[in-house]
Amino acid sequence: MNARMDTQDACDLRFGQVGIANVRIKRVDAAALCEELERRVRTAPQLFARAAVVLDLSHLMTLPDDGTVDALLEAVRSAGMLPVGLAYGTSEVDALAQRMGLPLIAKFRAAYEPADGGSIAPPAPPAPAPEPVRRAEPVHQEPAPIAAPVLGAQHVEGTVRSGQQVYARDRDLVVTGAIANAAEVIADGSIHIYGSLRGRAMAGAQGDEKARIYISNFHAELVAIAGHYRVFEQIPKDLEGQSVRCWLEGEKLLIAKL
Repeated sequence: MNARMDTQDACDLRFGQVGIANVRIKRVDAAALCEELERRVRTAPQLFARAAVVLDLSHLMTLPDDGTVDALLEAVRSAGMLPVGLAYGTSEVDALAQRMGLPLIAKFRAAYEPADGGSIAPPAPPAPAPEPVRRAEPVHQEPAPIAAPVLGAQHVEGTVRSGQQVYARDRDLVVTGAIANAAEVIADGSIHIYGSLRGRAMAGAQGDEKARIYISNFHAELVAIAGHYRVFEQIPKDLEGQSVRCWLEGEKLLIAKL
């Protein structure tokens, strides 16, 4: 076997969906960040210990300098998590990531908003002056474009085993079986589980706040919708083993029996 063949067989590089947490920085305070993340790790070590995380700087009024960002990254490491990059944002964030040798993670494309919550949409242009009334003339109308087909739900039959991850891109996910501990099911739309959920279910993965999660037998480690999540060390007695639905009201993730 020649050297070229040896090199080609050295690895297999592919791009896939991976579970990465998003740490949104609300104020530049490395010590407070470390303390908060340590609390999360203590609360759910099976979920957060050595978890890959992306640093999201989108909610800061000004972009921190390189040294400050380095301190924030070290705070994440000290808390027991592993920072893997910065959330995609402005050209300044791009330049910062390049200087620090970090990748930009486009899945967490930041929705940039000012801290006061005001709109950043450009002002509407002034309305044009009305034109004189003219006799209507026949106008050739192009046929309306045909809407793109809507993807049907992705179906999974049987058990999603521990360590497995199922991702339904741009569609709902229907699972007719159990999701084991440490298994993950993810969908850009809603998730329907006709079995026991003992692992994690994350709906609205690309930010759809109208997504829902329906579970026939609730024993979850975590449920999340559009990035808002709830972690369970112990399931509340009134929900344990019940059929439940999960939805968002504002930024609050709610769970109720069906």
